[in-house]
Amino acid sequence: MPNKPTDPVFQLIKSLTRSEKRHFRLFTDRPGAGEGLKFLQLFDALDALDGYDEDRIVAQVPALKRAQLANLKANLYKQLLSSLRVYHAGQNPDIQLHEQLDYARVLYNKGFYQQSLRMLEKTKLAAQQAELPHVALLAIDFEKLIESQYITRSLKDRAETLATEALDTVTHLARMHELSNTSLRLYGFYLKAGHARNQADHERITAFFQANMPATVGPDSTFFEKLYFYQAHVWYHTLNQDFRACYRYAQKWVDLFEGSPHLKDTQAMLYIKGLHNLLATLFNLMYYSKFMEILQQLEDFAANQTRRASPNTEALLFQYIYTNRINAYFLEARFTEGLAIVPELLENLVLYRSQLDLHRTLVFYYKIASLYFGSGQFRKAIEYLNLIIDQKDLSLREDLQCFARILNLVAHYEAGDDASLEYQVRSVYHFLGKMDDQQPMQVEIFRFLRRVGNFAPSQLKDEFINLKDKLVAIYANPYDRRPFLYFDLISWLESKITGVPVQDVMRRKFLKLR
Repeated sequence: MPNKPTDPVFQLIKSLTRSEKRHFRLFTDRPGAGEGLKFLQLFDALDALDGYDEDRIVAQVPALKRAQLANLKANLYKQLLSSLRVYHAGQNPDIQLHEQLDYARVLYNKGFYQQSLRMLEKTKLAAQQAELPHVALLAIDFEKLIESQYITRSLKDRAETLATEALDTVTHLARMHELSNTSLRLYGFYLKAGHARNQADHERITAFFQANMPATVGPDSTFFEKLYFYQAHVWYHTLNQDFRACYRYAQKWVDLFEGSPHLKDTQAMLYIKGLHNLLATLFNLMYYSKFMEILQQLEDFAANQTRRASPNTEALLFQYIYTNRINAYFLEARFTEGLAIVPELLENLVLYRSQLDLHRTLVFYYKIASLYFGSGQFRKAIEYLNLIIDQKDLSLREDLQCFARILNLVAHYEAGDDASLEYQVRSVYHFLGKMDDQQPMQVEIFRFLRRVGNFAPSQLKDEFINLKDKLVAIYANPYDRRPFLYFDLISWLESKITGVPVQDVMRRKFLKLR
């Protein structure tokens, strides 16, 4: 469900750990930090509340007038951020480097040009080692400013050296931004509509990709140039359902970090996202042994508590670990056993609601619904599918919106809800028409469900066989295969034909693949 809006200051205070609160109190004790007792009284009042309530705040702080509240909150917010910046500086090299730039500016303003230049040189080298060229460029620009205004007795080739460094850094930054822009836009295509639906989608995506991507990255390319190059290929091949190529580039993404292990901690978000994309590709390839190996790698990384120092990292690890634990249940076709994870998952969805976007939440609802469907609990599956269907924002993951409705139709049929099935079929057919997403599989499902009430019991098995044959033929077309990524409807039909539960049918297939 969408997050309820809340006051930013209150939300930030509620996110603080005990040690962060203690640090804030010490931080605000420094001279000139705040507005004395009233400042901390507001902090204490907000900290004590379960929900934001201005009436209770004013009642708890008698010296505070309502007219002062907005300004005092703005100052409190600024002080909280300043305190957190200092507290977390050791875990963020970019914060430390920007601090060094600030020190260089102070020295420059005091007229200590040589000291400022030494500080800038140190900052520049550290930024280059940390793969932060934008910070290095700021240091170079500052060095150029000092060298152009004052005779600093630097080396005679200093001007040429700085000019060359600036040009090289700008060139790398430009390439990095071109690659990251392409990667981001491809990811945007995926978030909007999912995988390519047809040849026209494929040609449009490919034309964009070829117009914006170099054939390869050069030997002098930086870490982030390579990273965004691999990212863009992962999104491109994901969009086109070329999962073998996607696997190659997702592995290169992870290997890049394995070759620079110091960046696993400073760029933890990008590393664990690489592991997640590698897992997603292995899941689509049904490469079980490798999937379990990489999942263990992700779990091992998360087990190191020093790497879980920020709520952002915690939230990402939650998303990726739970997503792939569920995917492991899907691969093994252990849907009923997988339901044991649902209560814990729902608790974490509440715990991390302020860090989760709607897209992630909808994906979890779909996975929960699929677990219930696979275990034969169709009404529970409908309950979670409705959480997706009831969303008003249809611009996000159009594919998920469409296939939630398809699975919902099948779940209504399985639940024996014949009274509303015909209405549901018409409603979904109309919806998919508006979304321009009526693919052959969907059309065949519609035709079957519209006629199923007219079949005699003795005809049902033959009709299921006939529908399965049609879906198998449809699956042979790469672009028409997209719907089967969301649920294995062919296995469902086999379960109807043989009278064996769907998870048992899928389990047999899994055991043959191992």
